[in-house]
Amino acid sequence: DAVREVAREIGGAAFEMDLEEVDSMPSVVNDLMGRLESIDLLVNCAGWDRAMPFVETDPAFWRKVIDINLMGPIALTHAALPHIVNGGAIVSVSSDAGRVGSSGEVVYSGAKGGVIGFSKALAREVAIRGVRVNVVAPGPTDTPFLAGFDETGRLAAAMQRQTPLKKLARPGDVASAIAFLGSDDAGHITGQVLSVSGGLTMV
Repeated sequence: DAVREVAREIGGAAFEMDLEEVDSMPSVVNDLMGRLESIDLLVNCAGWDRAMPFVETDPAFWRKVIDINLMGPIALTHAALPHIVNGGAIVSVSSDAGRVGSSGEVVYSGAKGGVIGFSKALAREVAIRGVRVNVVAPGPTDTPFLAGFDETGRLAAAMQRQTPLKKLARPGDVASAIAFLGSDDAGHITGQVLSVSGGLTMV
């Protein structure tokens, strides 16, 4: 409901979708285009994972991680791209796990690395149309998602100690990076990956 309210405030619309249902993306976009004339900015920001050693995972888990974190953004971008205007932008949220790897998140790291490769290749293809494609790669971020990995808080505290800025990212930090890359201020930036990690990763 909060998302729908924000969408209404900015003259947009909110639609619910399941990123595991890639075949449904064209119909969702068609519904959206019934309300909007065009798409100026597409943000792929959903993600899901469960931390565990790779040897304890199974094909069903792999499929879910890859479907949500990689196939979903690919399918939604494919459906939306014909409607993105010249001068528009696509920003996909990957993870620093996709840049440097994360123990206990092997398949997730692979999927998020795939988002980076996909985005860079797409940026080359659609530059001729004036569409920019970039990636935001958050590091450890203070969210319920992170808390779900370790309810004791010890993991978050350890990450905070290891981060040069000595604090975890807040959701607003990530949102600000997305807003920048989607704005005219980033009008000459495409095919890039911006880490929001407080310096934990410097790549």
